[in-house]
Amino acid sequence: MKISRFVGFVLLLVVLSNCNRAISEDTSYKFDPSLEPKVSEIVNSLSLDEKVSLFYGNGKFWSAGIERLGIDEVQYADGPLGIREELERHSWSPAGWTTDSATFFPAGGGLSATWNTDLAYEYGSAMGAEARARNKDYLLAPAVNIQRSPLGGRNYEYFSEDPVLNSNIAVPMIKGIQSQDVAATIKHYAINNQETRRGSIDVQASERAIREIYLPVYKAAVQEADVYSVMCSYNRFRGPYVCENEYLLRDILKGEWGFKGTVMSDWGATHSTVESALYGLDISMGNGGEGTYHETYFGDPLAKAVQDGDVPQSVVDDMASRVVRVLLNVKKNDPTRKTGSINTPEHSELVYKVASESIVLLKNEANLLPLSTSELNSIAVIGDNATQTLSSGGFGAGVKVVYEVTPLEGLKNRLPNVEINYAKGYDETYERNGFMRSPAFKGDPSLVAEAVELAKNSEYALVFIGGNRLVESEASDRTTMELPFGQAELVKAVTAANPNTIVVMVAGTPFDLREIEPTTSSFVWSWFNGSEAGNAIADVLIGTVNPSGKLPFTIPEKLEDSPAHATNSFPGNETEVVYEEDILVGYRWFDTKNIDPKYPFGFGLSYSTFKYGSPKINKTRFSANDVLEITIPVTNTGDKDGKEIVQAYVRADKSGVMRPAKELKGFTKVSVNAGKTVSSTITFDIKDLAYFNESTMSWVVEPGDYTILIGSSSRDIREEIAIVVE
Repeated sequence: MKISRFVGFVLLLVVLSNCNRAISEDTSYKFDPSLEPKVSEIVNSLSLDEKVSLFYGNGKFWSAGIERLGIDEVQYADGPLGIREELERHSWSPAGWTTDSATFFPAGGGLSATWNTDLAYEYGSAMGAEARARNKDYLLAPAVNIQRSPLGGRNYEYFSEDPVLNSNIAVPMIKGIQSQDVAATIKHYAINNQETRRGSIDVQASERAIREIYLPVYKAAVQEADVYSVMCSYNRFRGPYVCENEYLLRDILKGEWGFKGTVMSDWGATHSTVESALYGLDISMGNGGEGTYHETYFGDPLAKAVQDGDVPQSVVDDMASRVVRVLLNVKKNDPTRKTGSINTPEHSELVYKVASESIVLLKNEANLLPLSTSELNSIAVIGDNATQTLSSGGFGAGVKVVYEVTPLEGLKNRLPNVEINYAKGYDETYERNGFMRSPAFKGDPSLVAEAVELAKNSEYALVFIGGNRLVESEASDRTTMELPFGQAELVKAVTAANPNTIVVMVAGTPFDLREIEPTTSSFVWSWFNGSEAGNAIADVLIGTVNPSGKLPFTIPEKLEDSPAHATNSFPGNETEVVYEEDILVGYRWFDTKNIDPKYPFGFGLSYSTFKYGSPKINKTRFSANDVLEITIPVTNTGDKDGKEIVQAYVRADKSGVMRPAKELKGFTKVSVNAGKTVSSTITFDIKDLAYFNESTMSWVVEPGDYTILIGSSSRDIREEIAIVVE
């Protein structure tokens, strides 16, 4: 029933004045239950046309507000690396603004390699503040899909191969984003682990696999972080597209988990009107164009479906309630809403902190690191990645930056009195692969010769290799783990010419290291690490920062060792992919199958050494409802202050079902001064030891004997504790 403009105006004053007051009293990241009466009042006041207008994009990154009630249109922003530059309203072309630069934040791989949950919250808060400074309502982040294969094109965006690390980084990041009055949008829900045929591939995975590996981060986002928005993915799951998948959206997300926010489609991922509405989609984005948006699935066809009785009014009311609920909770059109900040010194400092804590020291056999700057005269910096910028490129969202410090610039900043000479070492050359480009693998002998000559005449050689935003890209998986552009030949030649060679990998996903690792005595791993990446890597190399990052994934010896490839189930056939490795993803596979990786999950060295003392546990016999608490003394036995990541894995000693050899259940990062000892504490619920029983469709904590494994990585176990679950 329609209401007059005058009545609508009066209702607006009452509703918004009350809801502004209610919202301003709640500064948390969570949905405010006191707003629910206001949600109902607004939704009940809307006509069918007004409701439907909320459900589809009317521009590339816009959707309608409620003009009659003074609610402005809704604005969205891509955010895996920072706030994307402004686009034209109806195309993917840049709008050409001069005021749309933003901070380039480290990509997901870098953030997760810090294993620092406090930094994850700060990261989310800063990114949320930048979104608000650009007047955005929804931030399309974090991206949290499990890294199933080393070849995944978007691995650099994603956090980990492990659901516990994944969740423990995602949850505080979401809280941080939403603390700034902007909706976090966790993506891509769900079981979306490849770019190859991502728009059509039908994923077949067991119930145990999806519940234990692929869905935990989304459940944690809903139940621990109260995430405001979930983006459904392009792929199919067990037949239906995810954005019209009743089981994933209606039954699990909104039913079992009680999700109260909006489900939005990935751009162009909607394939129906009636099924999508009935089965859980709330907002359809990316379809249509100027003058035609109303003709898309959730426009006029949805209004007609309601009028014809194909979609019940109650479904549309629920959809509208979810949209309005999010807008009220982010304080849309509330004068007390946070206005944000962008490109601030504080954000740059945070980027530096994340980048410097993310860098992983893999090898330091000759003790070349840290570089002794007091005796250093000359360095050869070799490799295109020393000068590569990573804020944009490839097929995916980037950031228009005010600045980005490259590794070469960072070294020059930190070592002004050292002769630093640069040789490119390799050319980026590509072959066309449809609308994507694939890297060539053959190098340029003349560039290698130039690099070798420079290395011979320098005290140290730093070789920067790895990936970039074209090698690792949305919309295209890699076809091999092989290092591109002849990088392996370059490393071998330079290390042969100068024994004081340090290799620095800049990458978001594993590469094949078999050729270069035997000749490399010092090896450092960095990431697509944001605006301050160059300064951070320079400070690690010279020892201003003691490296504390650890790998969030396993680096296999060879691709065929990795579970999705050992089972020959990546990327599947033309129509479907079957997850044959089941729950044995990442280190679970390597440890259970006794396959040695090149570098294990959770691995990372320091310029210090850390000794673990005997752990103390709150008790040794537990019920299923108990909380386990372990305290582990950690002593820094080196001469440099440092940080250590203590990891707790669990092994079920006997089980009626197949269980991995070990599973991460908790971790903590502690700062320990040289020669000192600190106590680290890890807690987790005994319920976390459960497996998912497919017969009863329930979580089961098996009674019996378990072993708690305390280690510095999944393969470096220092202490063991036996417990009994009764």
